[in-house]
This record gives sequence, C-alpha cells and structure tokens, in this order.
Amino acid sequence: MADLSATTGTWAIDPSHTTIGFSARHAMVAKVRGKFTDFAGTFTLDGANPASSSAELVIQTASIETGSADRDGHLKSAEFLNVEVNPTLTFTSTSTTVKNDNTFIVTGNLTLGAVTNSVEITFELVGTSQDPWGGIRVGFEGEAEISRKDYGLVWNAALETGGVLVGDSVKITLDVEAVKQ
Repeated sequence: MADLSATTGTWAIDPSHTTIGFSARHAMVAKVRGKFTDFAGTFTLDGANPASSSAELVIQTASIETGSADRDGHLKSAEFLNVEVNPTLTFTSTSTTVKNDNTFIVTGNLTLGAVTNSVEITFELVGTSQDPWGGIRVGFEGEAEISRKDYGLVWNAALETGGVLVGDSVKITLDVEAVKQ
C-alpha cells in the first residue's frame, strides 16, 4: 500500500475548488449535467488505518444548477427535490475500505428528507500539496450511481417514441479539494 501518512488529519472541503456534480439521462438520448453550489463537509483521514476514516457532507438542495432556470425550478419543486420540505441532502460515512494504493470505497448513508439509503462512493486520491499560503491540501475524485426512485423522486413523462423523459439512474461525481485543519 502507498504511504498515506500525508493524508492523516481532519480536512474541510474547500467549496470554491470542489464540484459536486450529477448527470441523468434525458429523453432516452442525452445526459443532462448539473451541480450543487452550496455545501460544506469535513472528513478525518487515518493514513495508517484508512478503515477508521470518516466523512460528512451537507448539500443545500436549493443550490442545484443545470444551466436552465426552468429545469432548475422544476428540480426544486415538489415533483423532484421539494427544497421547501427537504432543504438538505446529507452523506455520512459508515465505512471505508481500501481497493488499491490510491482507490478507496467509502460507504455511507445518503439522506434526502425522510429517506436514507446506503451508497458506495469510489474515491481516487489525486494527491496532497502545500499551497502558497502555507496550507496543506488534498484532492480526491469520486463517483457513485444511485436510483432516484430510491429517494421517492418518481416524476416522469412517457415519450411517444417509447421510454420516459427522465432516466432513473443518477451518476454522482465529486471533485474534492480540502484544506487540512
């Protein structure tokens, strides 16, 4: 296993250098991509024993952006995220396993409103560095796939050509940069 000692410590996600994105199939032919712009998170890493690491993330659902004001409004409505009732989307890790030298599987509870499901996120350690102001930074890239129906997000419309307007599978991508506390 690689030397992970440089990752040991408590880290705060830097929102200005982090992207929490997603994509879903639209009209059975294209992917629509979006992101959340308001979130906060911390994680504690143990380079000697990665299994004892932990993470927490809180996303403000109203910060969803897809590049279309109409679509964003629909996603914020009761037919999807219902941001008035469900202001946050949270992830709390429950376990971490090492897949190989720089790849980890972080399992945790993803909660929207009253619904919580276990989700596995595969993370790759990009590296650590010291910034010009003396801070230590770490970078991770992660991916997961969830079913929106598992969270009660069942709105859809049938297409005349067959299929549905919105795919069930949502791919989550996380490009995380964090600062050591």
